[in-house]
Amino acid sequence: MNIFSSNQKSYLGVDIGTSGVKIVEIKKENNQPKLFSYGFSETISVDSEKTGPKEINDIAKLVNAIHKKAGMVSRVAVSALPTFSVFTSILTLTNVDRRDMASAVNWEAKKVIPLPLEEMVLDWVEIDENNNGKKGDNKNNENQGNAKKVNRVLLTGASRSLVERYISIFKIAQIQLLSLETEILSLIRSILGNDKSSVMLVEIGTNTTDISIVEKGIPVLNRSLDIGGNTITKAIGSSLNIGYNRAEQFKYDMGISSFNSQEDIVPKTIIESLAPIINEIKYTLNLYQSKSMHGVDKIVLSGGGAMLINFSTYLSKLLNINVIIGDPWSRVAYPLELESLLKEIGPRLSVAIGLALREI
Repeated sequence: MNIFSSNQKSYLGVDIGTSGVKIVEIKKENNQPKLFSYGFSETISVDSEKTGPKEINDIAKLVNAIHKKAGMVSRVAVSALPTFSVFTSILTLTNVDRRDMASAVNWEAKKVIPLPLEEMVLDWVEIDENNNGKKGDNKNNENQGNAKKVNRVLLTGASRSLVERYISIFKIAQIQLLSLETEILSLIRSILGNDKSSVMLVEIGTNTTDISIVEKGIPVLNRSLDIGGNTITKAIGSSLNIGYNRAEQFKYDMGISSFNSQEDIVPKTIIESLAPIINEIKYTLNLYQSKSMHGVDKIVLSGGGAMLINFSTYLSKLLNINVIIGDPWSRVAYPLELESLLKEIGPRLSVAIGLALREI
């Protein structure tokens, strides 16, 4: 859907998921991000994990079909690798000279990444630096023999074959791929922004759920489940002996609206289907608290599953913690007449929005 005319540079955020492709085009106007266009298809199953030329061509064609139908202009994009396919770790390096950082990171990466580094594409960013000695000029610091300089580094690694797959998709689509990042980083950008509190992000997609703890804007703990919205839909269909499309409609029409009633089979089925996700949320909260000695300030939901009626309220009461649905449009200008529609589809587009914002 083309919303604004564009004379300025705009960027595409392309989210290739297991259930389709979502694209958002955002431009910068008067120093503020503005929505230019968006489009998505969740009716065609895609698999970015497959290496065959046919699968890669199919995804590239789908990207171009959405681009054309939505009236998009930009041919410059940022995309994301699935969270479950990317290795993430925080490294702590002590007394490492800046010119030796790259080699030190590679050395530490060998200890934490279970695959040969030659099969991986590594990226890292220094997230903070702390001098445990007294502050002062360089000369005084040099005289403090016991001062320790500590660097924390966020390391990410993805298989070389996966990265090459994405590069091939965009090459065939004739779209310039500026960069690849992990889905969690784009979610942090679109949903959390400059929020530096400790937050749990729960992204409930079609086939997977990603749970991440974010501390001061940095993902410190990530877990993934092969359970998503499809799990709930199939359970409803099986319980009521109805087709997929009707079960999907039941899911979003009813949600957990009657979660205190044992007589309503749909909400009860939804709760039972969500049990593994809720158990994983509890486990991750306990794991984080045991390591950090403090809990998270809130839980933020994203993805299509976030839109289940009353789910955030149910989860908040169950865990005794503030649970909200993330708003990826909070930093993006858009026409007010589209507000209700954009709010409805926003959780599904959170990753794509964050990707498009990267270059703004």
